[in-house]
Amino acid sequence: MSAEEPSVRRRRGPSMADVARLAGVSGQTVSRVANDRHNVDAVTRERVQAAMRQLGYRPNSAARALRNGEYRSIGVIVFELHSFGTTRTLDAIATAATIRGYAINLVPVLDVTQSAVTNAFNRLGQQAVDGVIILIEAYTLDEAGVRLPDGLPVVVIDSSAHYDYPIVDTDQRQGARLATEHLLELGHETVWHLGGPPTSFAADRRRQSWEQTLIDHGREVPPVVDGDWTSTSGYEAGRRLAANDAVTAVFVGNDQMALGLLRALYERGRAVPDDVSVVGFDDMEESAHFWPPLTTVRQTFSEVGRRSVDALIAEIQAGEHHHAPVAVPTELIIRQSTAPPLNRNQHRAQ
Repeated sequence: MSAEEPSVRRRRGPSMADVARLAGVSGQTVSRVANDRHNVDAVTRERVQAAMRQLGYRPNSAARALRNGEYRSIGVIVFELHSFGTTRTLDAIATAATIRGYAINLVPVLDVTQSAVTNAFNRLGQQAVDGVIILIEAYTLDEAGVRLPDGLPVVVIDSSAHYDYPIVDTDQRQGARLATEHLLELGHETVWHLGGPPTSFAADRRRQSWEQTLIDHGREVPPVVDGDWTSTSGYEAGRRLAANDAVTAVFVGNDQMALGLLRALYERGRAVPDDVSVVGFDDMEESAHFWPPLTTVRQTFSEVGRRSVDALIAEIQAGEHHHAPVAVPTELIIRQSTAPPLNRNQHRAQ
């Protein structure tokens, strides 16, 4: 190395022994404080922590994980990062995990296939996580070829109950029933449904509940019109619904598709709610500012995230395993997009 070259040797960071010398305690005492053990008196603990701060010493979390068998890290396997429900649920999981002192290791699955899900688990296995939350709404997890690892705590959000793992989800059936019954109680003869993609667990549960509610009330079940959760698909499907004069009430699988439907109805000259009442699902923040403000079913994403993290940490820490699914209740938020059906003869006279 020439005289002009700066030295590239890195200075050694402070060690546990350095902390022990400065605090006037043994290395074993420093180790106990670093590992948050309780067998250190308060005065000594504060002296050691002060020495750590003065020296800039940071405990080696990786080494501590090897000793304790706990990494304080949660893996999350997720599909469709762009969807509203997924992003809100992820935010809730991250918040709940942080409060509990856990980091999040996110593994997006870009192609929902058996091999892709298996590979995601393999990646998390290499990155040392204590457990995994699965947030994939497509039917892939129901296929027999997807094998989940033995011995690793797992919680599933928005899935079927076919796996022997804790299931946490919004009560999709309750929400769809509340929406459909609200429209029937207003006096509409039946309720049409603009649903999410057929491959979605959530869309399927909402569709089944809507259909069963109509049957329970002795009403005709119209054909379902499918979208893909986007406002564009809601608009395209909405153009077909708007062109059908028999349609006076629509339960939409999510608020984004409802926004597209509102545009389609407006372009067709069909007033909401005078000609057609519309109910969405999610209660995204913007729904209160649609025109008219949207009646919708509120999902409490923060509660889904909290309960999924709590269930996983219970498995990690105590081996508790609850097989019964957790269904987080929904709430119908009534705004100005729904009303009793206007008498058609009266409406034409106006």
